[in-house]
Amino acid sequence: MRSPDRAPALLAAALAAVLLAAVATAVAPRPGAGQGGAVEVHQVAEGHFVPVPGQPFFLLALGSDARGGLVGQRADAIHVIGVNPGAGAGTILNIPRDTYVDIPGRGRDKINAALELGGPELVAATVERLTGIRAGFVLITRFEGLVAMVDELGGLDIDIPFRMADRNSGAFFEAGRAHLGGQQVLAFSRNRYIPGGDFKRTENQALVILSALTQLRAATTSSADTLRYLAVLGRHTDVAGVGLPELYRLGRLALSLDPARIRNVTMPGGTGSAGGASVVFPSAAAGSLFADVRDDAVLQSH
Repeated sequence: MRSPDRAPALLAAALAAVLLAAVATAVAPRPGAGQGGAVEVHQVAEGHFVPVPGQPFFLLALGSDARGGLVGQRADAIHVIGVNPGAGAGTILNIPRDTYVDIPGRGRDKINAALELGGPELVAATVERLTGIRAGFVLITRFEGLVAMVDELGGLDIDIPFRMADRNSGAFFEAGRAHLGGQQVLAFSRNRYIPGGDFKRTENQALVILSALTQLRAATTSSADTLRYLAVLGRHTDVAGVGLPELYRLGRLALSLDPARIRNVTMPGGTGSAGGASVVFPSAAAGSLFADVRDDAVLQSH
């Protein structure tokens, strides 16, 4: 069994979702796609993505713990990102990695095991069984290369919600807005020794998404900065067979969103045990939250 400290929830897997926005506008697939880039993009649903006003679009952003010295991989950051193009709004639905679920064809297990058992397609199917939400794309970030990518982008501005002092993750921060380099962003995303534990950690990962989106949108005001972002992101992205038209549309949609209109919400649940392991069970309120997001990707009652 992996210890929790060897399976960090990486720099918000969903960071891939917003970093992809810039990549999508101009970067072609590079040789060796799917062989360990910082960001992998997989299309898992049939058909092409065409944004339709009033109709929601969903993608799934994962953080894999795969890296040198570890066997296999688990999805230790799991975020459903819903976008409503007509409303110009959306939701990041965070699912704790230890959520105990039915994995299609594999029985009951923690949801993060689905990546090792069947790749991005099985994770998408598992999330759909849990939430009723079908994702068109799965984005995966991996440990190696993420820190370098963030550093090459010049770091990120993060609103740190409270003071952190954790030796396990290396997160030592004061509350408030701070400019973080790659290692610091990774430490912030890994820290689970905080009020709320993994529930709060997955919410903090979504804060990284929103910070990255804000930064990328600001960069589009300068053509030189935009080109720099494209070059950096292109060196760290594998597109695993996804067509450029789909990537372009996805990227333009992401950059059109105002981060202030994207809600950050975590699945409600409680901790317990199953099979000798500590797990998370969705609460009764989770079903109504899933239905609210599934309807149009815009929260109405939460």
